[in-house]
Amino acid sequence: MNQITMTLQADHLLLEALKEDISSEDVTTNAVMKEAVPGEVDLLAKEEGIVAGLQVFERVFRLLDEKTEVEFYCKDGDPVKEGQLMGKVRGDIRVLLSAERVALNYLQRMSGIATYTHSVASLLAGTKIRLLDTRKTTPNMRIFEKYAVRVGGGYNHRYNLSDGILLKDNHIGAAGGVREAVRMAKEYAPFVRKIEVETENLDMVKEALEAGADIIMLDNMTPEEMKEAVRLIDGRAKTECSGNVTKENISRLADIGVDYISSGALTHSAPILDISMKNLRRIGKV
Repeated sequence: MNQITMTLQADHLLLEALKEDISSEDVTTNAVMKEAVPGEVDLLAKEEGIVAGLQVFERVFRLLDEKTEVEFYCKDGDPVKEGQLMGKVRGDIRVLLSAERVALNYLQRMSGIATYTHSVASLLAGTKIRLLDTRKTTPNMRIFEKYAVRVGGGYNHRYNLSDGILLKDNHIGAAGGVREAVRMAKEYAPFVRKIEVETENLDMVKEALEAGADIIMLDNMTPEEMKEAVRLIDGRAKTECSGNVTKENISRLADIGVDYISSGALTHSAPILDISMKNLRRIGKV
């Protein structure tokens, strides 16, 4: 996540998170720290996983005080082990205490998604299938969660509703059928937009193919139905399978022949990675 993206897309979200946690003051910190005193605290991994969100973690502190210094001993995408020293944060102890929870919330959540994505993607190793995320993200966390998917070895599906055309069951119902929905999409959308159609059976697959869909999603079909669908499509459109895909069942989809597998679980079901800030100490006087 580069600095331009951080400034334009992330800073206001980080500030809102800080405002949520500090509505008027951090009364506990202000009670025990009457003035600015420089301090240092360790960033420690408490379990094994893949790191994501270090820039976000740092930015939370620097939004409260630009003079805060963060030194990392790992980078996004690196594996960490239990007990590993990931970095140190130095600055006004009041800032270290007040920003701690918000900074860790982002880092733990993003690292958890990267770790889970990595574990799922590893099950597709040796295939040409790309593992995709979905829009099933936490409100106001999408930019962070989708970034974490990429760090973990997955790929992003469309970012939001403005990013691509995906005709799902209710769109098809509203349009009056697959052919009509695709026709309307072609008439309305710029020619640079690909059109993806969600299908639930082989008849819908045939309709989508005949209508000229660019991508055909095979949603909640059996592995046997999906194999037949891939045979029918025969490379005339890209194929994606979806529907309750998790680490526990993705292996059964690896030999179907689809181009993409999408999984909402990458973002909505990944547990956090346990990371903490420990050993806060004073390092001098102001």
